[in-house]
Amino acid sequence: MKVFSLFTKILHHLPSEFSHFVALEGLKLLNSIGMLKFFFKGNSYKHDLEDRDLRNHSHMVGIAAGLDKNADYVDSLGALGVGFVEVGTVTPKPQTGNPKPRIFRNLKEKSLLNRLGFNNKGVDYLVNNLKHKKTNILIGTSIGKNFDTPNERASEDYIYCLEKTYEHSDYIAVNISSPNTQDLRNLSKEEFLSSLLKDLKNNQKKLSLIHGYKPIFIKISPDESLENLNAICKSIKEISLDGVICSNTSIEHNDKNGSGGISGKPLKEKAIKNLIKVREILGTDFTIIASGGVMSSQDYLDRIKDGANFVQIYTGLIFEGPKLIVDILNLSSASRNT
Repeated sequence: MKVFSLFTKILHHLPSEFSHFVALEGLKLLNSIGMLKFFFKGNSYKHDLEDRDLRNHSHMVGIAAGLDKNADYVDSLGALGVGFVEVGTVTPKPQTGNPKPRIFRNLKEKSLLNRLGFNNKGVDYLVNNLKHKKTNILIGTSIGKNFDTPNERASEDYIYCLEKTYEHSDYIAVNISSPNTQDLRNLSKEEFLSSLLKDLKNNQKKLSLIHGYKPIFIKISPDESLENLNAICKSIKEISLDGVICSNTSIEHNDKNGSGGISGKPLKEKAIKNLIKVREILGTDFTIIASGGVMSSQDYLDRIKDGANFVQIYTGLIFEGPKLIVDILNLSSASRNT
């Protein structure tokens, strides 16, 4: 692990978005020559991957969406010992996202500010990669809308991506909470949300007859008011969606680099409050994937204690490297044996 820790520190001296690319390409190279299997051979989940329903597994840690937007690196990320990888967010058409620079790393605060804007190569490119993946790890796909699709027609984009990715995914994440696509968060309001969730549920039923049942989770914002959080959870219950990813990045910050969503350590407190409140509202019948501010193995364990069924990491991996996954697996194993 020392070599990965050293590599992580070196990456912190590179521009943020470029360092992400270098890290992922480095993992891809190591995986291609069998080195990741060597380093992480004792650090993986021992579960039956013939059962592809995430909800039937227990307390896994996974990679959050945003790190591998186009499913270019699922084989190498899957080799790190995580239980699942979420790819995307993907849109129907390719789009370049917002102008660079658009990711800003704060080493002192252990935070990332991003305003990427759903940059991706389009759903067809992602699906082709998933068709040719070698890993047997569980795959989630985060779907979104193109920046130029008005909210009144957003459902069309989400359904298009759902139909394209459903067969090749083990679950679907519906991203209506990124702060970096103009007016996207308005989709969480009642005037849009109810009809969107109904459309998703109806198409899920149709697709499940062909490809089996795949759960759908809504990714929510940590900045929602209590009133709107209650309304979102009410819609989820009424429509019988499968659960929530809790939560996305926050726009409530004082980062000197301006607008965008903050993740990492500054998000921790807000993400925990969001998780606890959503679990309280939804009860125990719905699955919650916790995300946001998970920077240590103890953070992982705390999210499970606070009501999460699963936990995702992203910014913690940027700052701590693959050692974070090893630490989580070791602590998780120790806690189950006590």
